Amino acid sequence: MNSANNGPYGDAVTQELIPAVEKQFRGLAKPHGRLLEGASTGGWGSLGLQLKYPDFFGGAWVFNPDPIDFRRYQLVNIYEDENAFYAPGRSWVPSDRPMRRGVDGQVNLSVKQVSQFEAVLGSKGRSGYQFNAWEAVYGPVGTDGYPRPLWDPMTGKIDREVAMYMRDNGYDLRYYTEKNWATLGPKLQGKLHFISGDMDNFYLNLAVYLFDDFTKQSSNPKSDATFEYGRPMKGHSWHSTNFADMLRNMAEQVKRNTPSGESRAWAEH
Repeated sequence: MNSANNGPYGDAVTQELIPAVEKQFRGLAKPHGRLLEGASTGGWGSLGLQLKYPDFFGGAWVFNPDPIDFRRYQLVNIYEDENAFYAPGRSWVPSDRPMRRGVDGQVNLSVKQVSQFEAVLGSKGRSGYQFNAWEAVYGPVGTDGYPRPLWDPMTGKIDREVAMYMRDNGYDLRYYTEKNWATLGPKLQGKLHFISGDMDNFYLNLAVYLFDDFTKQSSNPKSDATFEYGRPMKGHSWHSTNFADMLRNMAEQVKRNTPSGESRAWAEH
């Protein structure tokens, strides 16, 4: 995705990389022939590319994506919570906020532990780890030239200006979709497929539920996005089908969306 810190990756992928690949490998260089699939961070990227370039891509399979609604940035609501480390509502005994769990619910890492681990790995957001990576993609450039952190890695205090920058610049994908639904909606029909385990190890299913809620309430047009949830106790690596069947489903979508009169010879082999 295009990013203030990382540069114009979205434009580079769509304007340079994909055209070069299609030319070299005789790809179907039309929207109906360009499908996206990704899991975890790749799931967020697949959805983001489909949303930001809706006329370029013909569908996205979004597996257990990184947070696609920042009211559930894992378990943090970055717009309302004051602190990422501690869950609200227990002022007298602060409750450490979990970051990772087993499918049985057993917590094995907290937001505080991972944030401080990243600070040890590299200062100024240079750890290359999860929270720093998100801040580099979603956030603004700080006065020191490095990504401005969403929260203080030592105290957990959330910087609300950074949170609103992330939302208002289109990185909260549910917010972006809802805000632009009048123009996006017609271009996304038949294109969005979400897959998530109900016990995602990083609580990523929670943001998928919120995106699902939006699609159910959408209108003009009503969204036809599909959602599959793995139950019970399906974690971050859960897929609803094997990759061979997923590719067959993708091929069927390409065939369905091939304009009348265009060759389907590729599908006969």
